[in-house]
Amino acid sequence: MATGYILIIAILLLGGVIATVGDRIGTRVGKARLSLFKLRPKNTAVLVTIFTGSLISASTLGILFAADEGLRKGVFELEDIQKDLRNKREQLKIAETQKSEAEERLNQAKKEQSQAQEDLQKTNLSLRAVNAKQKATQAQLNRTIAKEAKTQTRLQRSQKRLGQVVTQYQQAIDELQSVENQRQVLKGAVEQLKIERERLYAEAKKAIDEAKTAIDKRDRQIAQLDQLIQKRNREIKEREIIIAKRESLLKELGKQQKYLEQEVARLEKYYQSYRDLRLGKLAIVRGQVLASGVVQVNQPGAARQVVIKILQEANRNVNIELTEPSANPGNAEILRVTQERVEQLVKQINDGREYVVRIFSAGNYVRGEDQIEFFADVTRNQLVFSSGEVLASSSADMKTMTSYQLRQRLDLLISASQFRARNAGIVESVQIDGTFLRFFSQLQQSTTPLEIKAIAADNTYTVGPLRVKLIAILDGKVVFST
Repeated sequence: MATGYILIIAILLLGGVIATVGDRIGTRVGKARLSLFKLRPKNTAVLVTIFTGSLISASTLGILFAADEGLRKGVFELEDIQKDLRNKREQLKIAETQKSEAEERLNQAKKEQSQAQEDLQKTNLSLRAVNAKQKATQAQLNRTIAKEAKTQTRLQRSQKRLGQVVTQYQQAIDELQSVENQRQVLKGAVEQLKIERERLYAEAKKAIDEAKTAIDKRDRQIAQLDQLIQKRNREIKEREIIIAKRESLLKELGKQQKYLEQEVARLEKYYQSYRDLRLGKLAIVRGQVLASGVVQVNQPGAARQVVIKILQEANRNVNIELTEPSANPGNAEILRVTQERVEQLVKQINDGREYVVRIFSAGNYVRGEDQIEFFADVTRNQLVFSSGEVLASSSADMKTMTSYQLRQRLDLLISASQFRARNAGIVESVQIDGTFLRFFSQLQQSTTPLEIKAIAADNTYTVGPLRVKLIAILDGKVVFST
């Protein structure tokens, strides 16, 4: 999070530095009426402004792409990611279709298994019926055998009475023959029933074996289908995870794209303001310092005179800014000053302390305006940075860095110092103490890793300016400096 804030602040500072440099170059080109590429001075100033705005946009995009690999991939590989996401979604639909087909086959197999179990139950019922029939036949055979035993008993009795009654003997012989015939018939029926029983047993066993084989086959098919479904479910879950990651990445890239679009719109807005300024449409921009000064009131009643003097200076500067270049600036009261604002400023500085008073423009104004608004800032002129205080630090190793990277590192170090100065309320801009190019050349020639620090060259107060000294440190000792 801190790195992101530093990156944003560095981009803002770098854009401000480039814009300030471009503004000064454009101003000097316009005042000197220089001409580039055989263009008119006015067109030359516009060309310088266009180049400065392009440099701001290029540096902003370069820093964003260099600092965030995900953003760089999102901008240049967004179409490939979306195409891959569409392919994954189509694969997911195919997998869901295959899953539905597998579930239908599983349901069909379960139905066939239920049908086989019903057939097996019917076979068991038939076998029970055959067993019951066999038991009935066996009972009938037992009754026949018992009847035969009774017949034999009667035969014995008849033989005892053979001598007595011949007619009864003949009847007994006939009855015995009849019983023998019935016995043979019943014996044949029993043999037939045994054969039928063995046949039914064989058919039932065959049907049971076939049912078991079919059930085993269905069980194997069901197990295979379960494995296939589990495999498909795992693949679907993996694809859902991949799709979720892709969608999360797309959301993040969408947020980054939205942020970039906002930044581009903001830069275009700034560029339009600078363009209007170069074309002469805009004379005073919002937040522009109209007048400033260090004041200390030691006598009663002097505060009002000091405030009026600063406001008069701001009014003169406004007249100069709003007057056409070919005309002489007047002394009209353009700055909208009220008694309430004067009294408020008097109360703020009327305590004998030293203050820095700055008058700012409250809006953007074009040439020819007859009334403008302002706001004032009063800050204690106190010690902000002591001499030798470290403002920012970094490192440099020419074995792993190029000259361009080293220059970027130094520019970032200076931008960080400017940021600290602005946060501390220093009025004047940051100045480099000594020769920057000589220091840069010494760093390029160094063969060992060095620590670079930006320190305050002197005691710096709120009024400024902040003079920054760059030093190179090796093993805790200063090797060279600006």
